Amino acid sequence: MALTIASREVDGVTVLDLGGRITLGEGSVQLREAIRDLISKGSKSTLLNLSDVNYIDSSGLGELVSAYTTSKNQGASLKLLGLTKKVKDVLQLTKLYTVFDIYDDEASAIASYK
Repeated sequence: MALTIASREVDGVTVLDLGGRITLGEGSVQLREAIRDLISKGSKSTLLNLSDVNYIDSSGLGELVSAYTTSKNQGASLKLLGLTKKVKDVLQLTKLYTVFDIYDDEASAIASYK
């Protein structure tokens, strides 16, 4: 199953609802292009909703780190929402869990941008 990305705006925060797999090839390229597109349009607050992501591989992790770094370098902020157990385990295993701001519910994630 390929990666699906739906974008919506909530209180000035761009929420990207991701679904499927973030893997080498199409999934990671889609994510990279979506983040770059948002930043080029001047979006400063991005929330990645990963609640429907069922698999992420090493290149997908690399893409998350790259998106985070790109955002930070542009003065924007990128946070994660709704990690599935599988994705959470991978982030903890790779010690990336400490790098990202991670939220379980959308309301508190949106509020954190204020």
